[in-house]
Amino acid sequence: MGPHRVPYPCPQARLAEEVLLALEAVAKEGVGVLLVEQNVALTLDVAERGYVLEQGKVVLEGPASALVQDPRVREAYLSL
Repeated sequence: MGPHRVPYPCPQARLAEEVLLALEAVAKEGVGVLLVEQNVALTLDVAERGYVLEQGKVVLEGPASALVQDPRVREAYLSL
């Protein structure tokens, strides 16, 4: 995946970057990782698969590459 651009202009940006790199390393070892994060763009950048929850129910699921292209995800969560 490579370095990520953490879009937070704050001191926690470096920590977020380090956490994402650590999660990728763990995942490369074959360990499943459940990441719950509100930053959808960043999450889909590191995830293989994603689930979109609304009011506690899964409303979309699939490969991260497909979710990032879904018009509903783009409009509601990516401001595109």
